Amino acid sequence: NIQINWKWEPTDISRNLWALCLSAFRDPMAMERANLLNMAKLSIKGLIESALSFGRTLDSDYPPLQQFFVVMEHCLKHGLKVKKSFLGYNKSLWGPLEMVEKLCPEAGEIAASVRDLPGLKTPLGRARAWLRLALMQKKLADYLRLLITRKDTLSEFYENSAVMLEEEGAVIVGLLVGLNVIDANLCVKGEDLDTQVGVIDFSMYLKNDIDDYRSEERNGQIAAILDQKNYVEELNRQLNSTVQGLQGRVESLEKSNSKLIEELAIAKNNIIKLQEENHQLRTENSVILMKAQQRLEVLLYGDLNCELDTYKQSRQGLDEMYNEARRQLKEECQLRQDVENELVVHVSMKQEMEMAMKLLEKDIHEKQDTLIGLRHQLDEVKAINVEMYQKMQSSDDNMRQKNDMIARLEEKTNQITATMKQLEQRLQDAERERASAEDGVRKFKQDFTNKADSLQKQIAQREKQMMQLETDLKIERDWRQTLQNELERERETIAQLTAEAQQINGLKKEFHRLQDENTQLKGICEEQEQALEELGCKLSEYGGQVWLKDKDATHCKLCEKEFSISRRKHHCRNCGEIFCNSCSDNELPLPASPKPVRVCDTCHALLLQRCSSNAT
Repeated sequence: NIQINWKWEPTDISRNLWALCLSAFRDPMAMERANLLNMAKLSIKGLIESALSFGRTLDSDYPPLQQFFVVMEHCLKHGLKVKKSFLGYNKSLWGPLEMVEKLCPEAGEIAASVRDLPGLKTPLGRARAWLRLALMQKKLADYLRLLITRKDTLSEFYENSAVMLEEEGAVIVGLLVGLNVIDANLCVKGEDLDTQVGVIDFSMYLKNDIDDYRSEERNGQIAAILDQKNYVEELNRQLNSTVQGLQGRVESLEKSNSKLIEELAIAKNNIIKLQEENHQLRTENSVILMKAQQRLEVLLYGDLNCELDTYKQSRQGLDEMYNEARRQLKEECQLRQDVENELVVHVSMKQEMEMAMKLLEKDIHEKQDTLIGLRHQLDEVKAINVEMYQKMQSSDDNMRQKNDMIARLEEKTNQITATMKQLEQRLQDAERERASAEDGVRKFKQDFTNKADSLQKQIAQREKQMMQLETDLKIERDWRQTLQNELERERETIAQLTAEAQQINGLKKEFHRLQDENTQLKGICEEQEQALEELGCKLSEYGGQVWLKDKDATHCKLCEKEFSISRRKHHCRNCGEIFCNSCSDNELPLPASPKPVRVCDTCHALLLQRCSSNAT
């Protein structure tokens, strides 16, 4: 007499049984979904508890792991549509799992390794191997989550009330996330996955009094371990995100730093050029002053008498002209002073930019050493960059103002040249009247000497301004020449692009011609295939064998490999079945055709055996 002390858990299983009984009167598919959901919860919970208490890597012989795969197989089979194949009607579990490869490129390695396994011959065996490899990768939940989100593709394989298309499928996928704490090492090659019988063993989920106490302790340990794992994963994610953000900021700072260095180099070159031009202008001004003094000495000592007479007659007009010239000279001096001040400010700004660049380099080295202080330093660098950008904008505005000033100075130089011409004409008139003005020269000699000195100074200043304006005009002409060169280069690039566009049009025409040839070849191929089918039907009428149509065969009859563009279909001329090239790579003469024709491997062996028996 053996007494069994097994006891049902009143909290979980009894409630599930009541729910199942109530749902049985409503919908049988809903009852099946509820049963599968409860079994998935029990199997996943039991597998996590036993794996954490086991404390080692799980292998294929571990019973809770085997039961988990059986339950998952039942969940994935629920509501599968029956498909008609060459051998009859079947439910293929490998079809929806094979679609994961298209949704997630990472699953391509699993699918390729499953197809390459030599011991697997059925789609069910491939599906079982795929589940085991996905569990070892710890991505089973991720792959199935991608699959259940694409309900349009799942509807081709499952009925509307299947587990994978309802809310229960999402709950099961959420429970599978907990399996990421388990490490499994499964050998798929040695197992016979094609002939395994998937039967759920309910005795593993029955508990006694001793197991209740142990399970509570294990649940506490598992909860603590899972909380620690989730906390560590969350910390790791936050650290990764912060590190990536800091790396992006450092890269952006390096780019901005390189741009600022290039701008500084350009500014230094411009300053050097301006200094050289300033030196040239000073030398030219000194030469012009010497020449002007010589001319004035000649004019003063040679033509004083005639000039005094002319000044007596047009003294009032000359006074007005002198006042206007003085006023213009004062304005031009003020403009020159403003330009010099702006140049000084520009040089100081360049120095500040160099100092800021040095500070930026020091900050970058410190940031690479310490990641903690990067945020504060990045804010400072951003503020400096904003200030530098504003300064650059202000310098651009100043350059525009200087260009406007240059234009105004050009207009003023034109006016001064006109006045100089008028003065020359008046001097010529004064030479004619020289004879009549000799007596009055002596009386006004002293007054004239003072006025001549002031006029000499004014003329020297105007000649200096003229030289400055001429140098500015030379600079503007050089700039226009550079712009013309750039325009010529752009025209050359446009011509090259037009030539490339013509080449592309030629390639398009060639592509359309190849498309037409492809359509013609496809039509010829279809006609030849139709002729082969008709020839096969005639051979079947004479020989008695059935000539299988091309559309009825999707896989090779011997190796069961799927036909594709690279793996073509070939009829056996003896039996009429369809095989791939490797399984029908034989030729023998038949009674219907004296020439050797294509036969499959099995027919080749039978025909050779018959020939050998007939020969004996």
